[in-house]
Amino acid sequence: MRCLIIFVLTSALFAADPVRVIFDTDMGNDVDDALALAELHAFENRGDANLLAVTVTKDNAWAPVFVDVLNTFYGRPQIPIGMVKDGKTTDDGNYTRPVSAMYPHALQPGKALPDAVLLLRKTLAAQPDASVVIVQVGFSTNLARLLDSGPDDASPLNGRDLAARKVRLLSIMGGDFRAGHQTEYNIRIDVPAAQKLFREWPGPIVVSAFDIGESIKYPAHNIAADFQWTGHHPVADAYRAYRKMPYDEPLWDPTAMLYAVRPAYFSLSEPGTISVDEKGATIFTPTPNGNRRYLIVNDEQRARIREAISMLVSEPPPARANAPQ
Repeated sequence: MRCLIIFVLTSALFAADPVRVIFDTDMGNDVDDALALAELHAFENRGDANLLAVTVTKDNAWAPVFVDVLNTFYGRPQIPIGMVKDGKTTDDGNYTRPVSAMYPHALQPGKALPDAVLLLRKTLAAQPDASVVIVQVGFSTNLARLLDSGPDDASPLNGRDLAARKVRLLSIMGGDFRAGHQTEYNIRIDVPAAQKLFREWPGPIVVSAFDIGESIKYPAHNIAADFQWTGHHPVADAYRAYRKMPYDEPLWDPTAMLYAVRPAYFSLSEPGTISVDEKGATIFTPTPNGNRRYLIVNDEQRARIREAISMLVSEPPPARANAPQ
């Protein structure tokens, strides 16, 4: 099985240009955001992806600092980071503050950062048409505001037209399409933004819903087994700090990331539309001409996805940053 996974993960090195990714995250609310960003850096190490920017939807000073910690650890401290303004949550995460204090980083808590919407506009405007994949694993705040943005120095296009021209796919972790229409955290925190995003986003959206990550969990024993190549790793330390060990973390966000870069691991629903009610429940309606879908997995796919993500998040960077201070 491991040989098969390695082949699937590496074969595309010779088949396609790197996927241009913007990562929109609520870093700190759960540790799977950290796993997803480590996964993305591994894809870039392999030549499969190009991390263009990170935008934070959580209005907490330590969230972007931990993003900077990971970017620095993987040798990419230059990655621009944008911050939500007047976001919906300000809570500290269990790991962002203590783990950030252990590792080298340039960004200090409270330092002024570019507004997330302005960074989104600037980043998109600089890319070729239909070339960008946005991976949203937090709230819809930043992307809903992007849709409402007007022309500026970065682009003469309004936000909707800019997204329509530059973004080929929006991969989202959020929602729950099972019977009963359960509300899911990422949607529930900013319902108006989610309603707007699913109603007005001009291009295709693929959703990794709650049940996908819940059914594919990162094994706790991997923290000890897979990071033996280094004495310290910010993802492993974040995992230990997030909850009392041992626990198996659902791979909610990393599945949305994996689909963005390697969609062949998954099956898709039929096309349709997605709406969000006033309580935050997500409703999928099949429509032949719809451009919203959600991920589907069977047991064989779950096993392959779990192994692929596990390998990626623990893969050593080519030139590792210094050990903790």
